[in-house]
Amino acid sequence: MKAIKVEALTKRFAVKQKGVGLSGSLRSLLSPKYEEKTAVHGIDLTVEQGEIVAFLGPNGAGKSTTIKMLTGILHPSGGRAEVLGYCPWKERSRLAYHIGSVFGQKSQLWYHLPPSDSFELMSRIYELNRSDYFVRRDELVRRFELEPYLHIPVRKLSLGERMRCEIAAALLHSPKIVFLDEPTIGLDVIVKHKIRELILQMNREEGTTIFLTSHDAGDIEQLCKRAVVINYGRVILDDRVERMKRELLTSKTIRLKLQEEGPLFQFPGVEVLAQGRMEMLLSVDTAQASIEQVLAQIVSKYRVIDVTIEDPPMEEIITHIYARGGHVGKQEEGAACV
Repeated sequence: MKAIKVEALTKRFAVKQKGVGLSGSLRSLLSPKYEEKTAVHGIDLTVEQGEIVAFLGPNGAGKSTTIKMLTGILHPSGGRAEVLGYCPWKERSRLAYHIGSVFGQKSQLWYHLPPSDSFELMSRIYELNRSDYFVRRDELVRRFELEPYLHIPVRKLSLGERMRCEIAAALLHSPKIVFLDEPTIGLDVIVKHKIRELILQMNREEGTTIFLTSHDAGDIEQLCKRAVVINYGRVILDDRVERMKRELLTSKTIRLKLQEEGPLFQFPGVEVLAQGRMEMLLSVDTAQASIEQVLAQIVSKYRVIDVTIEDPPMEEIITHIYARGGHVGKQEEGAACV
């Protein structure tokens, strides 16, 4: 059985048209007119059990709408879907016991209560056996190193501390699939690394299927073997991350703060985007020059105070995909289950 199986999944919304001017606004209020907007255009998708899949795209691409249909929050306008053998929008209550979700910008923890209280509430919601719950809770507290934060109100935790508690809360009922929406958003480099390690550990030790959305190319490179890219509600690429890294993630940006002014930097495969007296911005084509080679040249020529290495933004990668002509999608009327 596939963890997720989707065929021609489609979602359309009726959007109210806005009137122009006072008379137009009045007509819009008294006799509203609606136009149809298609957020998801006939997506086909399968995910194997135990896979970590990146579901990528710019804001407004249809990622959240798709996830809401897969978790049963939204009813589709057309197509078929099966998650762990359940039809999400018809068997949402039964499916909820087998899936978990973590949203980087929305908390499932009670803001004014400590995580321990939220964990207790979650155990009641999922009807966990008391002894099983205590064993599972203690295991997650140990694995995620939550002991120092367990009895501190969530509002007093840092974002990194809260995200570790969020992931632990989503795993209390041992879900078979976890939907992670921007789990590292706003985190510093060290905390991002820790969160990624925990996600990999969860997948490796428990075989948990991970369905991940992120704008951070580092999440994709370090966590996922496969990436599905969506834009304007259509799947435009479904490929192995290794191939994406080879063909699409071929540039990085290096930001430098210098102790003193130096000569114009020149090196094969490196473009100087900006260079001031004490700062420099470089674009590196990693197909021509490795980051290690470029950094060695920099250190030999300049006295460096600080270095930041950045991946290209996801929007840039998707633009590249479109430029290559990648485009897939079809529609099917009438929502059903597989």
